[in-house]
Amino acid sequence: MQIQEAITALQERVGVANTIEELTDSHLAQSLVTTAAEQPDNLAFTSLGYSITYAQLNALSDAFAVYIQQHTDLQKGDRLAIQLPNLIQYPVVFYGAIKAGLVVVNTNPLYTDRELVHQFNDSDAKALVVLANVAHAVQDVIPRTGIRYTIVTEVADLHGALSRTLINFASRYIKRMVPAYSIPNAISLRSCLSLGEKGELQDPGIEVDDIALLQYTGGTTGLSKGAMLSHRNLLSNIEQQKILFRIFPGSKEDSPQTVILPLPMYHVYACTLCAFMVSKGQHCVLITNPRDLPSMVKTMAAWPFTIFCGLNTLFVALCARDDFKALDFSHMTRTISGGMALTRDAATRWKEVTGVEVNEGYGLTETSPVVSINTGGIGRKLSSIGVAAPGTELRILDTEGHELPCGEAGELCVRGPQVMQGYWQQPEKTAEVLSADGWFATGDIALVDEDGFPHIVDRKKDMVIVSGFNVYPNEVEDVVSSHDKVLECAVIGVADERAGEKVKVYIVKSDPSLTSEEVIAFCRTQLTAYKVPSLVAFIDDLPKSNVGKILRRELRDIDAANSE
Repeated sequence: MQIQEAITALQERVGVANTIEELTDSHLAQSLVTTAAEQPDNLAFTSLGYSITYAQLNALSDAFAVYIQQHTDLQKGDRLAIQLPNLIQYPVVFYGAIKAGLVVVNTNPLYTDRELVHQFNDSDAKALVVLANVAHAVQDVIPRTGIRYTIVTEVADLHGALSRTLINFASRYIKRMVPAYSIPNAISLRSCLSLGEKGELQDPGIEVDDIALLQYTGGTTGLSKGAMLSHRNLLSNIEQQKILFRIFPGSKEDSPQTVILPLPMYHVYACTLCAFMVSKGQHCVLITNPRDLPSMVKTMAAWPFTIFCGLNTLFVALCARDDFKALDFSHMTRTISGGMALTRDAATRWKEVTGVEVNEGYGLTETSPVVSINTGGIGRKLSSIGVAAPGTELRILDTEGHELPCGEAGELCVRGPQVMQGYWQQPEKTAEVLSADGWFATGDIALVDEDGFPHIVDRKKDMVIVSGFNVYPNEVEDVVSSHDKVLECAVIGVADERAGEKVKVYIVKSDPSLTSEEVIAFCRTQLTAYKVPSLVAFIDDLPKSNVGKILRRELRDIDAANSE
């Protein structure tokens, strides 16, 4: 059977339309304006025990947009980087930037100097919103970039006065003082909002095909690339999610939902998911530090939550905790998994503990991100990536570029309204993965079975996925190979029960005194924590092809043999 025929047949059985309706909004923030008008008193976001309504979120984001328009020289299309964890400030700044016509650049708060300099310069970011707790890490970076406006926010800036005092006290003194920083001409977010409240928002004339988001992903060169996601891409993906979630068994999509969101909003998965929840007027409870499991469980206990969004490693960690098992799951109707592969053991254990099945989805940064999801009932098959989103075409290609039928594995290619415009200022890299007629080559090896369910069977790329975050071997190798005592190196991913995979580096020494501890310590100065190798192995020679290319697959085979 031909693949698209099988996919369409599955969509029809499940009740998924094969197209989406024409978009009515021209930009992402219009859904917030609509929700605030129709459901002003609905809770929008909660963080660290403090909540804001949709009316408040709309007003605060308006104020931030007015500040941008009237107190800076930033113009429509300029890039603003957001370097924040899951705090109420994130959606305020995100929607405010969109309303002002800016392009958002999501930035990990824990990036190193090297990573920040590259991302800020590559995106040509002109403004930055950063948490005070990590502002010291950017003070030396900013002079090496084109950033002209730095806006700093304290953890509890948008909380009530008493709450703000208590949380800032805890932030500064219980979890150590916020490191001192010195950034010339920096302004506080609270001052920006105060100034913006006095003005009136002007329509910047945003069009649906304007870029909304530069979402950075890794590359074969070791340098990350900015996927250009337009308002059309993201709005289309929101409409696709609405249709997919509507057909979940027992779905109550139009009734109030409380969503637990431990995934960081600077990640495309959580960013688009929150935009979807805003369009539905739902309540998102943000988990600021998902590694603090006791605090997460206490937060969950305070709300009759209906939806949980997580990933495999988090499901495993939570199900091992007695306090999590003691929670009331009677209101929960849905669990969404993404970011990394869901294991059968994790899915089974989650169902045993919570009574709710995990619905695994699949997506990529370049697809805004949702491509498919297991919808439940006849639309769910464990180990598959579920039902293709409306308006999404899939095909499987062999190494010669020929389309394959059902049951045969090859590279998965995706075409649909959610597929990116391309990589920012990298036409050659764009042409490598995006065809002139809109097909995006994912780099994943997949097959589609006779029932129309796609399955990921391997990765064409050598990317390592650590707790849902992409780690690109070339980037880590670039750092390791810069060490004076390293002759050459190669990075692979190895299975890890907790994180899904962990990074392992094989090194040929140029100096016999080099130690594993020395390598790891060096990497910690150059790489975000999840990219730092957990394992270091020394080897006399790296396996190579006849033309000298390092063969990572052979290293994986060697590693597997040594593990037996």
